[in-house]
Amino acid sequence: MAKILIAEDDSSMRNFLKMALIRAGHEVASCEDGIDALSALDEDTYDLLLADIVMPGMDGIELSQRATDKAPQLKVMFITGFAAVAMGNRNPSNKKTRVLSKPFHLKELVDQVDTLLAA
Repeated sequence: MAKILIAEDDSSMRNFLKMALIRAGHEVASCEDGIDALSALDEDTYDLLLADIVMPGMDGIELSQRATDKAPQLKVMFITGFAAVAMGNRNPSNKKTRVLSKPFHLKELVDQVDTLLAA
């Protein structure tokens, strides 16, 4: 079991992700944007940040950079429907980072999370 923080501005997607990961045995907290997620990282320790790339306020890329500055051991997975466009030149070369493009199946999400956590 891992502690996972979700940052996703779409409430239905956020709830979908949270329930899928809880069913897979993980402890999950969720936030509606990058600013709230960064605050959550000040209050608790997480194994994985699961973040949408395109969010208002603070996007997932900036969030991941700030989050891993605070917690270098934190692994990051991006979820987005705009992977190539959203990443642009800011593609993190960190081995602890993955991108999962929407749409995806629950099994694919859980498999990718488990693989990243095991790395």
